[in-house]
Amino acid sequence: MKMSRLTYKFLRRTRGRVCALRAAGVQIGSGCRILSDIATTEPWLISVGDRVTISSGVTFITHDGSGWLYRDIRGRRFRFAPISVGSDVFIGAGVTVLPGVSIGDRCVVGAGSVVTASVPAESVVAGVPARPIKAWPEFYAGLSRWSAATDMVGQTYRERVDSIAEALPVQDGTTQAFTKPAL
Repeated sequence: MKMSRLTYKFLRRTRGRVCALRAAGVQIGSGCRILSDIATTEPWLISVGDRVTISSGVTFITHDGSGWLYRDIRGRRFRFAPISVGSDVFIGAGVTVLPGVSIGDRCVVGAGSVVTASVPAESVVAGVPARPIKAWPEFYAGLSRWSAATDMVGQTYRERVDSIAEALPVQDGTTQAFTKPAL
């Protein structure tokens, strides 16, 4: 049974996006952060593993409408294909995932990428079309140099973020510490 847009919006607002997407038919594991309305007209063709982050502006496309251009005595052609996302995956802002794509476990898809082919496990991909740019072990090792929650200081969210924000480059090639703009 197809869910109405009004029902979806009500569930999204009252119970959260993950709950609304599950109710629409998307299979979603535990511990996921989904910041996009990824459900298409075929939500049952989408599956998402555990501990996945799908950033804002991400589009999952489970069908290819170009088949409508083909006409013969049998009529137009249709292509529907599932999209599968493994566990421990991060999909950056503005990514488009095309029909039939599978994204393996422990993968990162860079912002703005178009994923036209399946992504093997432990890959970091980016670009249009998305291509491998780094292996998981190299990416994961680099994360250890980032600031941790215990490094943050301050009472407000802004103070905590400002306490770990990276320095800004200036024209002479040096860096300056991040400073709050004057009010």
